[in-house]
Amino acid sequence: MRLHSPAFADGAPIPLLYTAEGDDISPPLQWSDVPPQACSLCLILDDPDAPAGLWIHWVVYDIPPQAGGLPAGLPRAPRLADDSCQGRCWGVHHFPRLGYHGPLPPPGPAHHYRFTLSALAQRLGWRPGATAPELRQAMAPLLLAEAVLHGTYAATASAARH
Repeated sequence: MRLHSPAFADGAPIPLLYTAEGDDISPPLQWSDVPPQACSLCLILDDPDAPAGLWIHWVVYDIPPQAGGLPAGLPRAPRLADDSCQGRCWGVHHFPRLGYHGPLPPPGPAHHYRFTLSALAQRLGWRPGATAPELRQAMAPLLLAEAVLHGTYAATASAARH
């Protein structure tokens, strides 16, 4: 399975538009080579470099595998037009927000961001609002394949003044 974005290359900086310093909209994502037996996909965006621990920026699940991707600027709605659900994110131990919340690391070196797309043998069928830890536990026995897209982002000088 492959995951990429027309907005940035694997391992490259995430454009300002898709960060909390920019318009804070979700980047476009595209995937291919999904296993034919996949019934749903799950996407988790995290920051392993966050000082407090693994920081969750986006959770989407029950994505139809035939969708081929997600467009830029998805709404922060609990349920999307394709009936996929958005989970709670933006934190390490407390997950109060739904939808995409882009990178905004503290001043210093660039942080690494992982967009992990998981193909599952069945649809979860959960209501919106699940957390990444809940999903990871539920996905483990259903996992068929994974693909990861890496991006980086460092805070600009204006973010340091906020």
